[in-house]
Amino acid sequence: MIRTGVAVMLLFTATLTACGRQDTPASTPRPATPAAAATATATTPVTAVPPSLTVTDASGKTLTLPEAPRRIVCLTGICDDMLVELGLTPAATATPKLLSRPDYLGAAAARVPVIPGGFGAEDVAAIARAEPDLVIGLAGVHDQLRAAVEKFAPLWVVKVGDHEDSVTHLRTLAALTGRGAQQAEAETRFRAKVAEGLATARAKGLDRVTALAMYGGSSVGVNTTDDVLGGFLSRFFAYPWPSKGGGFETAQAYSVEEILAKAPQVIFVQSFAFGGGKPVTETYRDNPVWKRIPAVAGGKVFEVRPELWASGRGTRAFGIILDEAIAKAAG
Repeated sequence: MIRTGVAVMLLFTATLTACGRQDTPASTPRPATPAAAATATATTPVTAVPPSLTVTDASGKTLTLPEAPRRIVCLTGICDDMLVELGLTPAATATPKLLSRPDYLGAAAARVPVIPGGFGAEDVAAIARAEPDLVIGLAGVHDQLRAAVEKFAPLWVVKVGDHEDSVTHLRTLAALTGRGAQQAEAETRFRAKVAEGLATARAKGLDRVTALAMYGGSSVGVNTTDDVLGGFLSRFFAYPWPSKGGGFETAQAYSVEEILAKAPQVIFVQSFAFGGGKPVTETYRDNPVWKRIPAVAGGKVFEVRPELWASGRGTRAFGIILDEAIAKAAG
């Protein structure tokens, strides 16, 4: 089996577990077919949310802020994504590579302080120095920081099961910050992007093209349909990669032989070169089974930026990922 390496597992366990597919709220049912999804996405009315200072987070804790937060510290990429969508800038960030992309803040991101420390073990003193009115983290990862962080600021932990959760969180943050107009604009843009992507996928036959998203370093895992990225891609491509169940490694582990058996025609790879390691495509370049995979033989294996594909779980990130995936697959 090619299984997730220890370093990659530590980085992704909480993120991908927290991003496992979950039911969307009853008010936003998931369409059953791509055609229905295109119609529903294109016709879903978008309204600006009214201001509200109360939010119930993924842990079930209800937070009521004394006033609209002005200084928000981001410990997870969806926070940075939401703030940029709403025309705001984080007071500090733990994902500077995402924030510095030209389709986020670009060069202006250099002025945003970076929170040091590992994912889920961020430097609490550095968070405090940013003087936040609100800290946003990922459920299952940053809950352990609550006792320390809440000595100086409320902590809101979010969970992303699919892209509709991203929209829900965007709306919630817009309500907290009084940015309903910006939320409506961003949400309208995103829903139009998804509808256009569905239409393009059908027109170009990409909904019949078997795609695969992988991640790793010296060994790899597969983004299954039970995680947020795999679930999102399954709306636009043929995506026969169900979770295997069990623990993280078991759920994500597919052998090279299993990948060959499903014959993906396009592969998107998120490589994490820890300690100067090779990209995934270099690691498996001389593997005889890997060479027989249609995507490999046909030159349709694409290294993509992990700070976006692995960390960007907001509406802006999904829109960019969709554009990139369709352009590469159709090219």
